[in-house]
Amino acid sequence: MVQIKEFRIVMPMSMEEYEIGLGYTIMKMEQQNTSGKEGVEVLQQAHFEDQKLGQGQFTSKVYNLQSKIPSWMKGFASASALAVHEDSWSAYPNSRTVIKCPLFSKCSLTIDTVIRPDNGCSENALDLTGQQLAAREVEVVDIASVSRDYWSKVITAPTVDLTTFRSQRTDRGPLLKGWMDSCRPVMTIYKLVTMDAPIWGLGERLEDCLIAGERALFLACHRLCFAWIDEWHGMTMEQIRDMERHTELLLKKTLKKAGSKHEGKRKTLKDEIAVVGSCN
Repeated sequence: MVQIKEFRIVMPMSMEEYEIGLGYTIMKMEQQNTSGKEGVEVLQQAHFEDQKLGQGQFTSKVYNLQSKIPSWMKGFASASALAVHEDSWSAYPNSRTVIKCPLFSKCSLTIDTVIRPDNGCSENALDLTGQQLAAREVEVVDIASVSRDYWSKVITAPTVDLTTFRSQRTDRGPLLKGWMDSCRPVMTIYKLVTMDAPIWGLGERLEDCLIAGERALFLACHRLCFAWIDEWHGMTMEQIRDMERHTELLLKKTLKKAGSKHEGKRKTLKDEIAVVGSCN
C-alpha cells in the first residue's frame, strides 16, 4: 500500500531568504558529512525546463552513508547496493525529488515540494486530488522541537536549542511556544512524501522507516537553516551558486571515487514522472 504523508515545516523567514538559507545549509551539511570513506557525491548539475515546474536546476547525487543505515537493513546486501541515488528538479519555489536505492529497485520514494508565505494553514498547497487528500497524513513540523527517534540520533548535525537562540543579525528568536502563530516574517515548506515498497513481509516496515528518516532529515536541515542564519543572511543567489560549484569540487576531492560505477546520466523529469510509483 502506498503511503502518503505531508509535512509542513514553518520557518521564521521570508521565501527569498529561505532560498539562500537552504542552499547554504545543504552545502554545509554535505561538507560535514563527507569523509574519505563515505559521504555525498555530486554526479551532475544542469539547467532544465519542464512544462509543469518551469525552468530550474537539475541535480543528481549519490549518498554513500552506510554507517547510518539501520542494522536490520545492512544484512540484505553489500554497502554499494545500499547507496542512495537522488535526482531533483528545483524550480523555486517548487521542486520534485526522486530517491532510489539499487537494493530496493521496485520501490519508489518521491518528494514534491511547494513553498508558501503562510504559517502552515494552506489545506491543499500541493494541489492534491480527492483520492490523495483522503489518503494523506499531515504533520506540522516545529523546528524548535526535539526528536529522540533512531534517525534523529544518527543524523550527525550540530545541536542547537532554538528556544534560547537569538539571531544577532536579524534579531529573530528565541522560538517559544506559539511562535508559528506570531512570528513575522513567516513561511512554510509543504513536502508531500509518497512511498511505495511492494516487498512482501518487509514493505510496510521499510515505508515507515524511510518516511521517518525523511522527517528527521527535514527537521535537522531546517533547524540548522535558522541556527546558521547569521552566517548566510545578506548573501546573494550568485554567491550561493559560486559556493555550490566550489563545494562540488571539494566533495569530489574528499570522497574516494576509486571503483565508482556511477555514470551520472541525466534523466528528464517527464521520464521520471512516468515511472514513479510503478513497480513492474
